[in-house]
Amino acid sequence: MARRQHAVVTRQQLLGLGFTPRAIHHRVTKGRLYPIWRGVYAVGRPGLSREGRWMAAVLTCGRGAVLSHESAAALWGIRAGEGRIEVSVPAPREATRPGITAHRRSLLDPRDLTRRHGIPVTTPDLTLVDLAPRLSRDQLEAAVNEADKLGLTNPERLRAAAGRLGARPGAAALSRTLDRRTFTLTDSALERRFLRLARRAGLPRPRTGQRVNGYEVDFHWPELGLVVETDGLRYHRTPAQQAHDRRRDHAHVAAGLEALRFTHAQITFEPEHVCATLIAVAQRRY
Repeated sequence: MARRQHAVVTRQQLLGLGFTPRAIHHRVTKGRLYPIWRGVYAVGRPGLSREGRWMAAVLTCGRGAVLSHESAAALWGIRAGEGRIEVSVPAPREATRPGITAHRRSLLDPRDLTRRHGIPVTTPDLTLVDLAPRLSRDQLEAAVNEADKLGLTNPERLRAAAGRLGARPGAAALSRTLDRRTFTLTDSALERRFLRLARRAGLPRPRTGQRVNGYEVDFHWPELGLVVETDGLRYHRTPAQQAHDRRRDHAHVAAGLEALRFTHAQITFEPEHVCATLIAVAQRRY
């Protein structure tokens, strides 16, 4: 049982296995069981993995409790999830524990609950809805992109979930972020920032991550014959990489496309220049 539960068990589970209260107390005094939270013990050693802490937090909060919010996002790999462990519990249960933030909910739909690595947890869709009110738009877009990249959900599923969960505080914020007219999946914050500038310049939504002329490009407007690459701070600095970038650009130009490349500094500190360039090119290419 402990192996299945990341090295933790509850007092009720031990009693169900035939241990008497005295036997449990004896194992605690002998260092075979280590109290973690009320009614939950680590088996064999006091140290727990992060998954063990999450499982212990869910178990100590009782029947129906699930990992949620930032902790659920960390379990899914969507965000780092540092700080207090967050758990959702059926209302009106009190679940005050040191180091645990308990969110009381009147009803948790079974469709929004699942298990990951054996730990009860909110689904990626509900997790993103829960996080939406506390994240900036950039942070929420990054979380959505990461969930999509990991194959946990996709924008269409999230739109449907936000509609179904409309009464929750984060549903409206997530719906606004996923607006079909503005949301595009990308791999970096720099690319998301560039997308906003492209919208300001009046360009339609581009295709992203497509192969054009044998190269994967950041943004492609087939109707404009335009490709754009965004160069981040950590890349495109070595002579070899710069030469490779020039070959990419030359391949696009030779095929009759307009090839633009914007640096991190231009996108971050010269947005008007980026917008003006996009407008000028779009007007010429239409």
